[in-house]
Amino acid sequence: MLIGYVRVSKDAQTTALQVDAMKKAGVEKVFTEKESGAKDDRPVFLEMLAFARPGDTIVVWRLDRLGRSLKQLMKTVEDLQAKGIDFMSLDVS
Repeated sequence: MLIGYVRVSKDAQTTALQVDAMKKAGVEKVFTEKESGAKDDRPVFLEMLAFARPGDTIVVWRLDRLGRSLKQLMKTVEDLQAKGIDFMSLDVS
């Protein structure tokens, strides 16, 4: 299953561009959060992790939606791999 994670940091920001990209990519379930990426305890992010099963793929619009630092991003991807969950970023630039 393709599982999307959409995040913006501020209430004034819109998720429309990210959600549209998820739809075009065929993502089946999207979790949307308005929270700083610097936090490790983002509630919707944790809910998405609990939902994902081995064989699923977590999809983000850009890498910075998953984590704010390279260290945080690498740890998250390693944790996903350990659970048998794949990861994909729609924008690789």
